[in-house]
Amino acid sequence: MGELIEKFIIFLKIEKNSSPWTQKKYFEDLVQFSNFLKEQNILIENLDHLILRRFLAVLQKKGYARTTVARKLSALRSFIRFINRENDFKINHKLSVSTPKLGRKLPNFLYLSEVIALLESPDANTVLGNRDRAILEVLYAAGIRVSELVGLNTGDIDLNSRVLRVYGKGSKERIVLIGRYAEDSLCSYLKSSRLKLLENRKNSYNDGKALFLNKYGFRITDRSIRRIIEKYIKNSAVKTKASPHTIRHSFATHLMDAGADLRTVQELLGHVNISSTQIYTHLTKEAVKKTYNSAHPRA
Repeated sequence: MGELIEKFIIFLKIEKNSSPWTQKKYFEDLVQFSNFLKEQNILIENLDHLILRRFLAVLQKKGYARTTVARKLSALRSFIRFINRENDFKINHKLSVSTPKLGRKLPNFLYLSEVIALLESPDANTVLGNRDRAILEVLYAAGIRVSELVGLNTGDIDLNSRVLRVYGKGSKERIVLIGRYAEDSLCSYLKSSRLKLLENRKNSYNDGKALFLNKYGFRITDRSIRRIIEKYIKNSAVKTKASPHTIRHSFATHLMDAGADLRTVQELLGHVNISSTQIYTHLTKEAVKKTYNSAHPRA
């Protein structure tokens, strides 16, 4: 089964253009399922709904979240369709196991005052502080995913028009907007810190196209971005835990609170389905209070 899994991951990468994260997680999910079949002395071609339900019971016993179980089921269904297409033996692709119902949590976000405190935390007079200010400003101005941020090249930005070209899930290209604060921070970074960081490279195999660089002069990683945000959250005394996605949630929430329509926010976030964007129709406490005070006759 290991060879089938490897072929499937190649299929995801080349034909489906799946993101590296999807490839990694699906691989882990399928290896876990393969190990389960080995323990049960079951061949993949003998798979039926009873075996699948037994596997789900194991996952439940281990305490996996519903979202994780749903992803593992999705990986298995895609894998089964692939097997049926590529191999002589067939597996029933309509196995009667329903996906767990997912409760939709309200996204964690920062209030505007907290965002401002976070954005102003880096010391822009230092090399790394100047870079970090630009990173935070771009994340909030464009509402992009951390993978889209670290994938940016210098050729993807147009500061005159204040637009960025990013590649989202499935390497889908889209254009996003930035404001004047992000523009100013990017200009400052490009003219100073980035040039100094490039000087730190000890070898020349890197083409130097990456927009945001680490202290060694190479493309920064998403893990480094998470550490940067954690650092400045502590420095700014913001009590809410935050990640790159928290800033993305804040971007969408603040747009909706200010009156942006759902379709516009969907386009800016790069959501394929508007249902993914509808979760941002929640309101901040300030927006609720403002509406109450203006609408209630006895407020």
